[in-house]
Amino acid sequence: MDGTQGNSPEAESTTEGKARRRSLGPLRMVWREMLTYPGRMASAGIALIVTATSTLAIPYGFRQIIDQGFAQGADPHAIRWWFLMLLGVVTVLAVATAIRFYSVSWLGERVVGDIRRRVQGHLLTLAPSFFEENSPKEISSRMTADTAIIEQIVGTTVSVALRNAIMAVGGVIYLFALAPGLTAGLIVAIPLVILPIAAFGRKLRAVSRSSQDRVADIGALTAEVLGALRVVQAFNQERREQERFALAVERTFDTARRRILIRAIMTAVIMFLIFGAITVIMWRGAIGVAEGTITGGTIAAFVVTAGIVAGAFGSLTEVYGDLVRGAGAASRLAELLGERPAIAVPARPQRMPEPARGKLAFERVTFRYPARPELPALHDFSLTVEPGETVAIVGPSGAGKSTLFQLAERFYDPQSGAIKIDGVPLVSADPAEIRARIALVPQEGVLFAASARDNLRYGNWQADDAAIWQAARAANAEAFLQALPQGLDTFLGEDGGRLSGGQRQRVAIARALLRDAPILLLDEATSALDAESERLVQDALERLMADRTTLVIAHRLATVRQADRIVVMDGGRIVEQGTHESLSRAGGLYARLASLQFDHPPVLPLG
Repeated sequence: MDGTQGNSPEAESTTEGKARRRSLGPLRMVWREMLTYPGRMASAGIALIVTATSTLAIPYGFRQIIDQGFAQGADPHAIRWWFLMLLGVVTVLAVATAIRFYSVSWLGERVVGDIRRRVQGHLLTLAPSFFEENSPKEISSRMTADTAIIEQIVGTTVSVALRNAIMAVGGVIYLFALAPGLTAGLIVAIPLVILPIAAFGRKLRAVSRSSQDRVADIGALTAEVLGALRVVQAFNQERREQERFALAVERTFDTARRRILIRAIMTAVIMFLIFGAITVIMWRGAIGVAEGTITGGTIAAFVVTAGIVAGAFGSLTEVYGDLVRGAGAASRLAELLGERPAIAVPARPQRMPEPARGKLAFERVTFRYPARPELPALHDFSLTVEPGETVAIVGPSGAGKSTLFQLAERFYDPQSGAIKIDGVPLVSADPAEIRARIALVPQEGVLFAASARDNLRYGNWQADDAAIWQAARAANAEAFLQALPQGLDTFLGEDGGRLSGGQRQRVAIARALLRDAPILLLDEATSALDAESERLVQDALERLMADRTTLVIAHRLATVRQADRIVVMDGGRIVEQGTHESLSRAGGLYARLASLQFDHPPVLPLG
């Protein structure tokens, strides 16, 4: 970009991010969520006002008791009445405090739950390219650590802030009513408190955001290492991972220490100014009592009220630090919510034709992954797969085979060219409609930490048990599913860890059968299996492929001899296509790959 054209989007984004960190603006998102529960907010607000005013009523009661109850010849009935009044205020304060606590805690839990649902729902709309550039582990940390901070803000901090604000304002008004001269001196001291808050607050905001980032780094590192623990232990890298984790912990501690130090100094300065001002003012008040210009009850009420006001201002300084942390957490979540999906539903999506035929066409497609823009994964690629045809895609690693699957499901859009299903360009259709016509069997069966039933019906959530067992039977999975301790209700563990590799693949095939889609994308599921498991899986795949348009990524060439057509790719282009026999006779890349596999058993699969 020409330097005369102004700021780049990246620079604008950075400026915008810095501006957010300099204010409590990101908390508006939390406020909007709270406004969806007006009844609960009203009950919390009323209880909050009652507790604040009840607290301020206590000094008034003290004044009356001292001035009237301790006076010479005081009426015992009046004394009893004022003590009963004070007891009533305390009772109201206790009940209102309980209501306030329940209401704000309920709001905290509910708002955090809603924010988590919003963020999770939004993340599910983002294209895979977003998660190539942003760590899913770091994002999961935002969903836990940052929302926990917001829960504290809504469930405690906001309530404390409002209550102390009401007591501070109400207390100052009452102080003016008690002793205008003394209170005027107190008001003069307020700017001395506000200026340090502003000075320290700016630095505290930046350090708080950095502290939260470091905590997220720890969460991401923990998930990464524990997820790859077998590899860590297999290569004896426990000590190195301990050192790496310790380094991350120390970085987090150093950032937190700076935040704590700034906040501690900020609190000390402000508390000194507040209580120093009160001490000077009380000194003047004591002289007034000695001179007879102020009653003992008035000075007692002034002392208690000034203490409440000072405590309220002191709490507000601490609350401000919590609000800053909450603003940092909210800004991190707002960043996720602000991400726009790279793959979105068109304003007027074109309807897919009915009934589905299952024709898949790539027309002069050129595509580069966003994370690797300098290297085209596909270059001027054209391929048409007719309804019911089985096409095998072979080639060395990096040839662009898996990219075809990513584009067919519209996880990405090509930079040029078009991809069509049944004649409809994918960019013109609703991605959900596109994917409803496709069933995927990945190279390694991806299962969820759920029951066998839920994993099977992931392809068709409305499927009943009869349909599930029918699909399991066709996928050669019925026998081992019946042998599970609780049958279909058996929890399969993290990543389906209670099943073998072959069993996981057959569950994935059953899931694709339940999908009953006209197009099948098969990232050959037998490359990492033993001979017996491979035979069972291959048998299930043949049933799955019947009467479907099938695109197969082939790692073992022995499994694609029966394909209607074999397409050989290299460098993102088609270099050969034909049957196994014709390609073997042609003496090209396929013949060389076939010779390597059939004449010399491979150590590693091609893909």
